[in-house]
Amino acid sequence: MSLRAGKFKLRGVPTVLAGLSLLIRLWSGPAAQAALGGDTVSVLADQGQMQGSRKTMKIDSYTVHAIQAANGTVVNEYEGAEGNVFAVAWHGPFLPDMRQILGSYYDQYAQARQAQNGMRRGRHPIVINEPGLVVLMGGHPHSFVGKAYVPGKLPQGMRAEDIQ
Repeated sequence: MSLRAGKFKLRGVPTVLAGLSLLIRLWSGPAAQAALGGDTVSVLADQGQMQGSRKTMKIDSYTVHAIQAANGTVVNEYEGAEGNVFAVAWHGPFLPDMRQILGSYYDQYAQARQAQNGMRRGRHPIVINEPGLVVLMGGHPHSFVGKAYVPGKLPQGMRAEDIQ
């Protein structure tokens, strides 16, 4: 974007998405940087941060926002009827930014991960089953998969296996 005679001149869709992402972040404050535990605004901020496209699917009592990142990784964010993201899942050639998609749950994840590092040898899937947070992830370069969710926030009738 450039400013000319008091008017904004837009130069392409990526510029518009970057500007929209910045406006969302400024308007909504720190919560927009969260995905898990965030709201619809956080989903839009994640889409902008990942420079991706988004498709939305309404399923029973929740909505899945599928974000196809520019690097090829797909992140699905599960939003409940009340408007909060209760789960995220990903698959693709690169790991997503865990701080970004876990939001306020990142510190809990990082502490659990650090505690496991001393016990892990070799390449094994990561399984974190903490009160209020479950994270399952695995894979290898160019093929990563995982999910994170808040068990107490799953909509009634939804199973953890439904998060993909």
